[in-house]
Amino acid sequence: MTLRKPSAVLSLAALVTAAAVLSACAPQDPKSDAASGAPGAAGTAAGCAPGALATRTAGTLTIGTDKPAYDPWFSEDKPENGKGFESAVAYAVADKLGYPKSKVSWVVAPFGKATAPGAKDFDFDVNQVSISDERKQAVDFSSGYYDVRQAVIALKNSKAAGAKSIADLKGAKLGAQVGTTSLDTITNTIKPSGQPAVFDSNDLAKAALKNGQVEALVVDLPTAFYITGAEVPEAQVVGQFEAASRGEQFGLVLDKGSKLTGCVSQAVDALRSDGTLAKLEKQWLSDAVSAPVLK
Repeated sequence: MTLRKPSAVLSLAALVTAAAVLSACAPQDPKSDAASGAPGAAGTAAGCAPGALATRTAGTLTIGTDKPAYDPWFSEDKPENGKGFESAVAYAVADKLGYPKSKVSWVVAPFGKATAPGAKDFDFDVNQVSISDERKQAVDFSSGYYDVRQAVIALKNSKAAGAKSIADLKGAKLGAQVGTTSLDTITNTIKPSGQPAVFDSNDLAKAALKNGQVEALVVDLPTAFYITGAEVPEAQVVGQFEAASRGEQFGLVLDKGSKLTGCVSQAVDALRSDGTLAKLEKQWLSDAVSAPVLK
């Protein structure tokens, strides 16, 4: 559209109104200097206009996650099918932002790359990423969409399977995926007498548990129930750890300084307020029930 020079007969009020409309309709640069990256930074009605955000591809919301995409967070290694807790949450957030399922695309985003500094090829990433001050140095986070507890699973015939306290695990050969709060839990909470085994993926960690390379793994609680129930039946959930004082939460990951951060946080907050997150948690994570608390 070509803009014509306004005639002198236009009133000052009309000019101001026209300027305001043009400003509200103008596309926003997701990496502009105005982007603070803090929740609410882009949280105005105009900035969060449904289906008209400054996404990587106009009219499409691009969501990233790792591959394989594990149950119970996803199902059948197909994030796009809407099954599993995180797939369902992603589509619920997209809908709040004004993007129906047909306007959502998925890309593979390895866990370590998604949380590292540098430009992203997604609008937001969903992959059981715990919000932390350290990670906030490299990326933006939405409001938390899931409250996390870590848990221990161990081979049923191992000494670790009988652990009743954190002290009982100090001598065990433990393992976890690299770069996760599960590994942090081993290092900072259990403080084992030996170095933990560190794996590039949960698949490698599970294989190590099966063949006895490690006695126990630390994973988040829903994953613990899924692994022991469906993938490594020779293992059991030993217990869970108390929630951190600040409360660990998973958050959606965005590029540092993304203009979308505030809008995405608004969507997550709305889903928590209207009970959608609780409903989805009950639907997809119902097996993540009580487990003994290790102290």
